[in-house]
Amino acid sequence: MTTTDSSETAARDRLRKKILWRISPFVGLMYLVNYLDRTNLSFAAPAGMNADLGLTAAMFGIASGIFFVGYLLLEVPSNLALYKVGARRWLARILVSWGIVASVMAFVPNAGTLYVLRLLLGMAEAGFAPGVLLYLTFWFTRRDRARAMALFLVAIPLTSVIGAPIAGALIQYGDDLVPGLAGWRFMILMTGLPAVILGVVCWFYLTDRPQDATWLTDSEKKLLISDLEKEQGEGGKSHRFRDAVRQPKVWLLGLMYFGIMYGVYAIGFFLPTIIAGFKETYGVEYSTLEVGLLTAIPYGVAAVCMLLWARHSDVKNELVKHFTFPAVIGGIGIVAAMYANSPFLAMLGITVGATGILCAMPVFWGMPSRLLTGAAAAGGMALINTLGNGSGVLGPALTGWLSDVTGSQVGGMWIVLGFLVLSTVVATVVFRNEFTSDSDAAREPVS
Repeated sequence: MTTTDSSETAARDRLRKKILWRISPFVGLMYLVNYLDRTNLSFAAPAGMNADLGLTAAMFGIASGIFFVGYLLLEVPSNLALYKVGARRWLARILVSWGIVASVMAFVPNAGTLYVLRLLLGMAEAGFAPGVLLYLTFWFTRRDRARAMALFLVAIPLTSVIGAPIAGALIQYGDDLVPGLAGWRFMILMTGLPAVILGVVCWFYLTDRPQDATWLTDSEKKLLISDLEKEQGEGGKSHRFRDAVRQPKVWLLGLMYFGIMYGVYAIGFFLPTIIAGFKETYGVEYSTLEVGLLTAIPYGVAAVCMLLWARHSDVKNELVKHFTFPAVIGGIGIVAAMYANSPFLAMLGITVGATGILCAMPVFWGMPSRLLTGAAAAGGMALINTLGNGSGVLGPALTGWLSDVTGSQVGGMWIVLGFLVLSTVVATVVFRNEFTSDSDAAREPVS
């Protein structure tokens, strides 16, 4: 290696770290608030919401899942709008609108109003997650995307590591802190308002494209833009959205993501209820705050492993095996937890399950970002996210219905394992010879 090459490599490493720490923590914080507002019903349900609103397990599943009806309807149009008007403006709009709806939800008088507001919340949030994932492709080359996406998606487990204890404390200590406002209502209000604040900050903090970044030097901009343009040139021209829709692999990726997200939502919405059920199953009882703290344990482990696993995938430059292995292990862990004979073994199974499923997520998103560019990436990634999040409609409702019918969560967790196995089969059969190197990805661009 010449002195010039060594100097450029060092400059590229410094630039990579600079961009990573400028962008990823902020978008990760945005997603933490996003995911907390999406799943805060799981903390409110056993803490008085179901009793106050007269919700059965099936009705709670409907309230959880109806969010995704509005979300899925506007997902693709929202991401195409982001591609046209710029991430900074569009993400700020999404944050403010969902924050307002999430805050109003604290005052719902009955189940019907809850359904309506959950539908509106989904419409307001539509396009956020795939929009940020698309935004990251504007700043990171393929070799760094799994790690960058992991720093964004790690907000999912951190929602429970940080958000669960906070939600538990807000419920427990916020009860009647505001006259006439129950603890679960106070928690929903206090977790909705930060989105509005972050939306205002987003408008001033994010930068749409590298060429607009005043926080990069001219030489840094030139180096980054050169690397990104070179990579895009290897993959072919920018593609149109209709190219992505016509590509069977995009739909198969959506099916794979459906399996992963089915597991994410089944755990996310019902884990606090499962832990609260330890009283009946094992004869142990926990306060609302203790349930929040116990919920944080599996996700704390998952957050650490998620980042390490994504880094390992980047180093090895391999995606399929890094996706399939944790996905299967995660499904087995979830089912095993249902047959445990002690709270410790149950929590161990849940921890293995959450860790496996969440480790597969950032690796998965490295796949469509290698297949798609341009408007095809904007619409295609939104389409994949839409198909995957369809599990948010089916999963909570089906899991809640099975719980009502059987009096147990076991059947719902077996379905989680089934969908995860389906995802790994599709990945192995269809994509086993892809995503192992940049040249492999470049060989089959969407066309």
